[in-house]
Amino acid sequence: MKQLLIAERICLVAHVLSMAFGLAGLLLILPRPELVMSLPPAGQTLFQWGMAGGGVVYIIFGAAAVALYAFRTLGLGATLTFLLPSVFLSLGSELLGTSTGFPFGHYHYLSGLGYKIAGLVPFTIPLSWFYLGMVCYVIARAGLSSGKGELNWVRQLGAIALGAVLLTAWDFVLDPAMSQTSVPFWEFEELGAFFGMPYRNLAGWMGTGALFMSVAAFFWRKTPIHLERSEMGLPLIVYVVNFAFGAIITVTSLDSRFWFPTMLAVLLGVVPAIVLSSMAKPAAGKVTETIPSLDKSAVTTEIPPQPVGAVRK
Repeated sequence: MKQLLIAERICLVAHVLSMAFGLAGLLLILPRPELVMSLPPAGQTLFQWGMAGGGVVYIIFGAAAVALYAFRTLGLGATLTFLLPSVFLSLGSELLGTSTGFPFGHYHYLSGLGYKIAGLVPFTIPLSWFYLGMVCYVIARAGLSSGKGELNWVRQLGAIALGAVLLTAWDFVLDPAMSQTSVPFWEFEELGAFFGMPYRNLAGWMGTGALFMSVAAFFWRKTPIHLERSEMGLPLIVYVVNFAFGAIITVTSLDSRFWFPTMLAVLLGVVPAIVLSSMAKPAAGKVTETIPSLDKSAVTTEIPPQPVGAVRK
């Protein structure tokens, strides 16, 4: 288990560092090509590789970190019954969306996110649905469980709804950062009314997230999931770091109008994620049982007198 925790933390650190590298490249180096030209040949090659494959790397490390965390804290069964529905259902939604425009609107992926499945959807996209969807649902479920492993049907629906809202709130900063900046990774083929995004894109995010979270909730319905507050560090870090990645690109690369969706993402995503994580069951401390004091007279035993000269064996 210790080795598993070490591997999980290595993947988390690599996930964060690769995003920081991507931010530095997109915001500091690309706008200043003279910096790239001043690098030695090896540095230029490294930079070109990083810009071409950085998106793939940070998603793979993020998915690996969350998968290891889920396996360590929830077990193999719960991990697989979330991973498989999230990957295949999100891939189905993305293939449908890039082919027909439903449910996200008409859009297409550009280069930079890896090999495209059926020539349409990069293989990393379902992985990003998995790892962000997992942390969103885990945060929502832990916050609503009140220390209980199993949830009644009302709290189950609440966890699904909150998890889908957290996931959609992340998209408020992700989509502008990835589709409307100078280095886009996908493009909408229609100008959406919500800061360049069609409203059905948001509905598609909400519906897709709620769908695979509902499937996972069905499989988890009889499995006690005990998540303590001390175990919420990785989900919260992953959520906040991924939000920050999109938000920094959005507010620095686009005009001041995009402060509104960014603040909306804070209100509907970051703040509830922090609150729900703090509502998780606190770590169990040592339980001290208080024993009431006893009256000495109650435990005094009268010893009958022994006859003189009695022999004791």
